[in-house]
Amino acid sequence: MEQKGKHLAIFEGKQIRRHWDDKSEKWYFSVVDVVGALSESIDPRNYWKVLKNRLKDENSEVVTKCNQLKMQAADGKFYLTDAADTEALLRLIQSIPSPNAEPFKLWLARVGYERLEETADPELAIKRALRTYIQKGHSPEWVNLRLKSIEIRKDLTDEWEKSGVKEGFEFAILTDEITRAWTGMTTREYKKLKDLKKENLRDNMTNLELVLNMLAETATTEISHKVEPKGLAQSKKVAKEGGEIAGSARKQIENKTGKPVITGENFRNRKNKLLKHKRYVRRPLRVATSKENF
Repeated sequence: MEQKGKHLAIFEGKQIRRHWDDKSEKWYFSVVDVVGALSESIDPRNYWKVLKNRLKDENSEVVTKCNQLKMQAADGKFYLTDAADTEALLRLIQSIPSPNAEPFKLWLARVGYERLEETADPELAIKRALRTYIQKGHSPEWVNLRLKSIEIRKDLTDEWEKSGVKEGFEFAILTDEITRAWTGMTTREYKKLKDLKKENLRDNMTNLELVLNMLAETATTEISHKVEPKGLAQSKKVAKEGGEIAGSARKQIENKTGKPVITGENFRNRKNKLLKHKRYVRRPLRVATSKENF
C-alpha cells in the first residue's frame, strides 16, 4: 500500500490521522484516534487493546480488516498503527457505546466526499488545511507561512529520497543536522526550549523562526540539486551547509535587532497572550462616579 497523502482530519476538535490509498481509492483512518474520539477515554490505546481482544474472542471480522500503516505521531516520527477503511470503521463504531456515533458516521461520509472533490481540485485541500490551522487559533499570516513550509519540506524530502536517504530515522538525522546548523541546538534541545513534548516543532515556531527554517531547508534542497549527494553521509554534509546559510542570516538579524530570533515562545504562549489582549481590548469603559472624582 502506497504511503502517500498522509493527512490529519478534525472531528469535534480531535485530530484523526488518515491516509489516502491511491490504488484502492479509500481513506484509512487511525483506529486509536477514532476510538479516542468516540470513547473519550483517557487512554485510547489501552481501550482499543481491550476492545480488540474482545472482538477477537467474538470472532469479529473487524480486527482482521484492520491494516498496519505507518502514520505520523505527535513527535513527528512515523510508527506502525492499526488503520481501517470506512466500512470497517462503521462496524467498529457499533462496538463503542458513544453519543458521537451518529455524528461520526456523517463526518466519515463528508470526509470521503471532500477527498473526491480535492482530487479534482487540489487547491481545496490547501484551503482545508488553512481552515484547520485557523480553527486552532493561528493567525492567517502564520498559516500562510506554515503552508509554504510544508511545500518546502516536501521538496526537501523528495530530494533526500532521490539521494538514497531512507525515510524515518535517516530523515530525522538530516533534519537534526539542519536544525543544529541554523539554531545552534539539536531538534530535541529546540523542543525543550519551547517546552514541547510530543507537539510538532514547526507548529510552535514564530513567523521569523519559520522563515529561517524554510530558508535552511530550501538552501539544502538547492545545494543537493547542484552536488547530487549519494547516501546519508554525503547528504548530511549538504544539510549542514544549507543550515549554516540560515544560521548566518539569523546572526545578522540578531546583531541588527539586539534580540534573539529563537525564543521559548510556543503556540500555547501566543494563544494565551492573544486571548488576554482580546479580553483587555473588549473590556467596556467604566465611567467614574462623582465620588471617585475627588
